[in-house]
Amino acid sequence: MVTELTYHANIFPGTRDELLAKIEKQLKTKRFKHVQRVEQTALRLAEANGVDLEKASIAGLTHDYAKQRPAEDFIQTIKDYQLAPELLNYGNAIWHGVVGAELIKHELGIYDEDILNAVRHHTTGAAYMSPLEQVVYMADFIEPARDFPGVDDARRLTDKELAMGVAYQAKHTLAYLIDNNQPIYPKSLDTYNAWVPQYPNV
Repeated sequence: MVTELTYHANIFPGTRDELLAKIEKQLKTKRFKHVQRVEQTALRLAEANGVDLEKASIAGLTHDYAKQRPAEDFIQTIKDYQLAPELLNYGNAIWHGVVGAELIKHELGIYDEDILNAVRHHTTGAAYMSPLEQVVYMADFIEPARDFPGVDDARRLTDKELAMGVAYQAKHTLAYLIDNNQPIYPKSLDTYNAWVPQYPNV
């Protein structure tokens, strides 16, 4: 199990410790510990699935970089970077990934599209997700402190086959949103339609 990585690929212009320091300034202690657990889970899943470890580390650490920003920051970013206007109909649950990727790019100097897509899609999923995107999507869902009905099934399925875990999460998320009368972001529906029929028994 890789616990700490030395960055070599210049994806982030600095060391892992420097990245951690920048992230820590943005997050409260509880959330900062969460992103470190997600990084460790992402590294484990990346090792098991042949995914680049440095990218898994960076994506795991940065996935919630913007999670605790005020709504005004996201609204301004949507306007400044001319993102889809429909995003204004949603809130932090969607914004911190989809819009947060823009903040990561411009504030942290991370331009790797696979990492940025892993951040964009870590809550919504997508019809197509690269192996790295799948790793981060699942690492956030099953990190060790997660405790919800079905999390052990999600862990078991993910360890068996990464895509099977993706299907499980897509199904679980859609059911949760429906049960709680929450709006469904279109990409979450796309994720369900693309992944769940492949694994109808999850």
